[in-house]
Amino acid sequence: MADADTTGPSAAAPPAAKLTLLTLTAMVVGSMVGAGVFSLPGRFAAETGVAGALIAWAIAGVGMLMLAFVFQALALRRPQLDAGVYAYAKAGFGEYLGFFAAFGYWASACVGNVTYWVLIMSTIGAIWPALGDGDTVLAVVLSSVGLWLFFSLISRGVKEAAAINRIVTVAKIVPIIVFVLLAVIYFEPSVFADNFTGADYAGSLFQQVKGTMLVTVFVFLGVEGASVYSRHAKRREDVGRATVLGFLSVFAIFASVTIVSYGILPMGEIAELRQPSMAGVLEEAVGTWGKVFISVGLIVSVLGAYLAWTLMSAEVLYVAARDKDMPRFLGRATDADVPVPALIMTTCLTQIVLVVTYFSDDAFNFALDLTSSLTLIPFLLAAAYAVKILRGPDPGDIGGRGRDLTVSILATLYTAFLIYAAGLKYLLVSLIIYAPATILFVMARREQGRRVFAPRELVILAVSVAGAAVGVIALALGWISL
Repeated sequence: MADADTTGPSAAAPPAAKLTLLTLTAMVVGSMVGAGVFSLPGRFAAETGVAGALIAWAIAGVGMLMLAFVFQALALRRPQLDAGVYAYAKAGFGEYLGFFAAFGYWASACVGNVTYWVLIMSTIGAIWPALGDGDTVLAVVLSSVGLWLFFSLISRGVKEAAAINRIVTVAKIVPIIVFVLLAVIYFEPSVFADNFTGADYAGSLFQQVKGTMLVTVFVFLGVEGASVYSRHAKRREDVGRATVLGFLSVFAIFASVTIVSYGILPMGEIAELRQPSMAGVLEEAVGTWGKVFISVGLIVSVLGAYLAWTLMSAEVLYVAARDKDMPRFLGRATDADVPVPALIMTTCLTQIVLVVTYFSDDAFNFALDLTSSLTLIPFLLAAAYAVKILRGPDPGDIGGRGRDLTVSILATLYTAFLIYAAGLKYLLVSLIIYAPATILFVMARREQGRRVFAPRELVILAVSVAGAAVGVIALALGWISL
């Protein structure tokens, strides 16, 4: 179907599909329940014991719930802003930082999509050694084929893809709940007690908690899913409701998966399990069928999450282009309401990162942590925007300012702590990705015949380029590695 150019000043946007509360909630759950949950036992056991895990989940739960409330409040207070994270950053801090938020959020989605393919290939690699841990040449080739097959599916229409996502969301929750129930049945109190304080390799309690922060960010990515897709909501208030309902459901699942695993195996053994580590834990409890059961569930779950994330990432590019913050070619959509150029660009970046993982020492964990790091700046800007509007005069005030302001401050502090916890390595690698993206910003400004950079924007440009240069030097000299 031919593309329709919708970027002209007199062109009307194609009619948006109207999504219900149930579908929006399914998109939030579907976005969060993906590769991350199946890797939780191994990732947590590599960093911390039970005590540290409980503290980490408490911090992540409160922090991410604050972010969920921020997106809920902003959906009600600024209903005219579509594409959530990007739109809030632009409204609060200008076009260039808004552009960075849009690009960073989009890039994180593309990198996150790579973790899905790596984990699928790693899972199949347990019975087909040629796929290794998802980082062999054959694994990259097969992942690439799947990548473009999904592009073909999504390009057929948003409503069709969203309906598939709702069905898949239900299907993939079942094996995770079964895992928790079986782990409780086979739970060994003595093993759990031995894992409580953490193994010798884990370090201090603070270091244990800090080491899990990027993992918790990754598994909660998607909490903003309903907000990102807000222009398709049947009722605007459903955006906030879907965000909170989806978050609370998924938080209970994630925390349970992590904690019950400590009652099956010593944490040192869990840390050494092949990913998906959830399969290895269940295999220890019930035998080989448990590993197969979780592996099948993982493939269904990951494919569903990939679908949701690809939809959301293309949506961010599309809305940014229609707001004239990205080149106009990204603002084109088909009659079926599919932003095909944005979808192509999303698929291409995912393909590039997929190839890069072949050269990484640990493809899955590198992609996971980089995904989390790229998302932190957009999240921080969105939370800070909420603080900004709630501290100043708000003509659209709907009450509850004190509560929402407190929530927004806590969310801002939480995301700032996450940037610290991520460490310098991922900040520098993120800037290597951010800085070249300015080319798209320059293209958009020149298309409009506008001055490319304002004085304040030049400062931001200089900082990002300097950080990217330091990152490249650090990689070249071996100070940091992929």
